[in-house]
Amino acid sequence: MRRLTGKAKEETLIELQSASDSQIADGPAVLTAFRNLHSDESSGNGVSSLSERAPLPGHSETDKLRPNRDTVFFRDGVRRIDFVLSYVDDKDERKQERRKEFEKNLEKAGLELETEDKSDSKDQKTYFLKIHAPWDVLATYADVLNIKVPFKESDFPHSRDAPLNRISHPFRLPDHIMNPQPDYFTYPFDKDKTDFFLIGDKETFFPPSTRNRIVFYILARCPYYSEGRKDKEKTGIKRLFSNGTYTAAFPLHDVRFELNSRFKTCRYWKKARNAECESERFNLYSHWARFLCFYKQQPLNLIRKYYGEKIGIYFAWLGFYTEMLFFAAVMGFICFTYGVLSYDDNISSKELCDPAIGGSTVMCPLCDKKCPFWKLNSTCLSSWQSHLFDNEGTVFFAIFMGIWVTLFLEFWKRRQARLEYEWDLVDFEEEQQQLQIRPEFEINCTNRRLNKITKEMEPFLPFHFRCARYCLSGATVLFWVSLIVACIIGVIAYRLAVYAAFASIIKDPMRKIQLVGRFITPQLATSVTASCINFVIIMILNFFYEKVAIWITDLEIPKTHLEYENRLTMKMFLFQFVNYYSSCFYVAFFKGKFVGYPGGYSYMFGKWSKLRNEECDPGGCLIELTTQLLIVMVGKQLWGNIQEALLPLIRNWWSSRKGRHNHDNHYSRWEQDYVLVNFSQLGLFYEYLEMVIQFGFITLFVASFPLAPLLALFNNILEIRVDAWKFTTQFRRPVASKARNIGAWQEILNAVAILSVVTNSFIMAFTSDMIPRLVYLYAYSKKGNMEGYINNSLSVYNISQIPPPNMPEDNWHVNFTTTCRYRDYRYPPGHEREYTHTMQFWHILAAKMAFIIIMEHVVFVVKFFVAWLIPDVPSDVKARIRRERFLIQEYLHEYEVKKLKLQLSASFITERSDMTLTPDKHEMLSECLT
Repeated sequence: MRRLTGKAKEETLIELQSASDSQIADGPAVLTAFRNLHSDESSGNGVSSLSERAPLPGHSETDKLRPNRDTVFFRDGVRRIDFVLSYVDDKDERKQERRKEFEKNLEKAGLELETEDKSDSKDQKTYFLKIHAPWDVLATYADVLNIKVPFKESDFPHSRDAPLNRISHPFRLPDHIMNPQPDYFTYPFDKDKTDFFLIGDKETFFPPSTRNRIVFYILARCPYYSEGRKDKEKTGIKRLFSNGTYTAAFPLHDVRFELNSRFKTCRYWKKARNAECESERFNLYSHWARFLCFYKQQPLNLIRKYYGEKIGIYFAWLGFYTEMLFFAAVMGFICFTYGVLSYDDNISSKELCDPAIGGSTVMCPLCDKKCPFWKLNSTCLSSWQSHLFDNEGTVFFAIFMGIWVTLFLEFWKRRQARLEYEWDLVDFEEEQQQLQIRPEFEINCTNRRLNKITKEMEPFLPFHFRCARYCLSGATVLFWVSLIVACIIGVIAYRLAVYAAFASIIKDPMRKIQLVGRFITPQLATSVTASCINFVIIMILNFFYEKVAIWITDLEIPKTHLEYENRLTMKMFLFQFVNYYSSCFYVAFFKGKFVGYPGGYSYMFGKWSKLRNEECDPGGCLIELTTQLLIVMVGKQLWGNIQEALLPLIRNWWSSRKGRHNHDNHYSRWEQDYVLVNFSQLGLFYEYLEMVIQFGFITLFVASFPLAPLLALFNNILEIRVDAWKFTTQFRRPVASKARNIGAWQEILNAVAILSVVTNSFIMAFTSDMIPRLVYLYAYSKKGNMEGYINNSLSVYNISQIPPPNMPEDNWHVNFTTTCRYRDYRYPPGHEREYTHTMQFWHILAAKMAFIIIMEHVVFVVKFFVAWLIPDVPSDVKARIRRERFLIQEYLHEYEVKKLKLQLSASFITERSDMTLTPDKHEMLSECLT
C-alpha cells in the first residue's frame, strides 16, 4: 500500500469530507476508504508493538489529521480495540516493572498494543493501553475454547402461526432487532479447518463479545514475571488490580458512524440519518432500555450478541418469570376482589362489631399488669381487613399457586432448552468453559498431582488444608445465622414489651373502641413498628454478610468458576433465607400457638422474664402475617429500586457538574467508558439473588397476601427496564461469558417451590381461621350459617381465679362482670373438666391435619403429573439438534474426502514422472473416494 504525505494526504481528506457531506448511500465504502487512508499512514510509522513505540509528548501530525478520537479502532483505523487497560503512572518503579513485563508477555502471546499518553486524557494523569487480538490469536484460542462458529446457513424455516402473530404484533419488536443475524448450523472452531467454516471477513468473523472474551482469557493467565524467574503467583490481571498496577480493564461499548462532516460518531441515544450506521448499543437503548417499551418483548438475541450468553440467559429468565407472574397476579387480584365483594356477607365480623355482641364481650388482658380488660369490638377494623385476605377464595388461590410454580419451572426448562439450541449451548463443554481452573486456585495451590483423565500435572489443595478451611467457613456461616436468629428473638422480645406500653396508653377501658391514634390498635401498632425494625436489621445484616460470604468463599479456594459461584450462591441464599423469612415464619407458625390460658400463661424465657407469649387477634394472625410480608417485601423492592435507579441518577448529575459526562467535549471512546461503573464478576449474582428472594415471598407466604404477585409484577416490569438502562448507559461493557442455564439457582427455585406447598398448607390450616369456620359451619352451627361463631370460638374464664401477677392494675371489672373471654376451645369454669380442651378443639385439629395432608398430596400429585406431562425439551428442538448433528457428520465427511482427494491429486502430480498409474488402480481409487 502506498503512503500519502503532504499535499496528497490533505487532498484525500478533503475528498472524503466532501463525500460525507453529500450524504451518499454507500456509507460503508467511504468508511473503508477512511480506514485505508489511516492504514497507509500507520504502515510507515509502526505502532503495532510495544517495543517499536515511544512515549508520546503530545499530538502527532497523524493525531491532528484524525477527524475524531471517539472510535473503537487503533490509530490506523483498521485494527479494532478489543480491550482497554488503564493506569496512573505514580513513579512507582515496581509497578512500572510489572507493567513492562506484563505487556511484553502480552505481545509474546500475540496481542497487539497501543498506548494513549496521559497528556491526551482529560485528567492529564491516566494512561490507556489499547489491545487488539489479530486473527491468528483469535483462531488459536477459539480452537482452545471450543467456540462454535457457523458452517452452513440453517434450512429450518421460522414458522409462525398467522393468527397468533397478528395478536402478538403490538408486543413485538422489528425483526432486525429480534433476530440481528441469520440462523446458522454451527460447529466448534478448528484452526486447521478454516475453509470448512463460513469465513467471509476475518476482521468481523468473530463478534466483539467473542473477541473480548478471548482477550480476557489471555489477560487472566498472562504472567508479569521475567523469563528467568519462577514466581508463579505473579499471574493475571486480577492480581495487577489488587496491587494497583492497573486501575481498570474493560472492552469498549459499540459506536456508530454518521456520514456527515468528518465521519462524526453518533451517540447511542440519537437516531442515525442512515439506518445502516446504527450501532447495536443504540438499538438496545432505543428498543430495550426505555421504560416506554415495557410492554414489548426483549431483544434477547441482540442482548446475547452484545453482552454474551450469561447475561442473555439472565434477562431471558427474568422476562419469562415476569410473563408468568401476570397469570398469578390476575388470579390473586380476583381472589382479593372476591374478598371485597363478599365484605357485606361476613357474618363473623358483623357480630364482632355489633355493640350488643362484641361491645358487651369483655376479653381477658393480653399482657400482665399494664394491659386492661378490653371490649371485643375494639378489633372490629382489623377483622374487616382480615376478611379481605382470609376468605374462601384464598384456599383455591393457594392450590393454584402450588400448580403455577410447577408450570413456571417446567415451561422455563422448555424455554431454556430452546435458547440452548439457538445460542449454540447444546454441546457446551463445561469442562472447557465453566469448569476451567480459576487463576486464584492455580496461584495459591503449589502442590501438583497427576490428573487421571488428562494424564497431566495439575494443582490441588491437600485434604488437611481443605478440611481446616471448610471448618472455619462452616463455623462462620453458623455464627452469622445464629446472629440473625438472635436478632429475631430480640424483635420478638420487643413486640412483647412494646405491646404493654401501647396498651398502657389506653386508660379508659369502657371506650367502645380502644385506639392508639385514630385507627391503629395496639396489636397493629406493635406489628407495624416491629416489622419496620426487623426490616432495618435485615438490611444492616445483609450489608455485612455479603462481604463475609465473599471472604469465606475466597478462603475455601474453589477450583473452578462454576464451583466458586455455586458455593457463594448457597451461602448467600442460606443467609438471605433466614434473614428475610424468619420473621414471617414466626408470625405464621409460632405466634399465638403457645399462649396458654389465663390461669396458666406461657412465657418466652420463663416467668421471671415477664414476657408473656403473644396472642393472636380474635380476627386471626393472618392479617399480621400480611402486614409483615407487605412491609418486608415492598420495603426491599423500594430500597433495591432506589439503589439501582436513583443513586446512578444522582451520580450522573454530580458527574455532569464536574464535566465528566459531557460527551460534547469529544472525549475519546475509552475515556467515556472509563468513567462508567464497573460491572463486577458477581453483578449477575446479586440480580438473581434479588429475584429469587422475591420468588420466595410470592410462593412461601402467598396464601396470606394474594396481591403479592401483582406487586412483584409491577416491580419486575420496572426491574427489567432499570437493569437494561444500567447495562446500556451506566455500566462498562461486561466481558462476555457463556452459561447454558441459570446454574445453582434452578435447584434453589425447585426447593422453594416444594417448600411453598408445605408452608401454604400450614398457613391455611393453622394461621388462617378458615378451618375452624368450616368445622363450625358444618358440624356445630344450628342454623346452617356462621351466626354464633364468635361466641363459639371464645372460652370463658373466672376473673377471680386469675393469679395476682396476671391481673391488671385497674380493677374496674369488679362492678361489671365476673368472667372474661379468651380465644381458645376450653371447658368453662364449674365444668368437671374446666379449662381443658373441648372435643371441638380436637375436631378442629383433626380437620387441620386432614386439610394439610389432602392439600399437599393433591398439589404434589398435580405437580409431578404436570412435570411428567411436559417434556423438558420441545420436540422441534430435538429434531433440530438431530438435524444439525447429522449435517455436521455429513459435511465433515465430505470435507475430509475432498481434502484427501486434493492431497492424493497433489501427490500424483509430484510422482507422475516416477511412476505410472494403471487404469485399474485409478478406477479402484476413484471408487474408494466416492
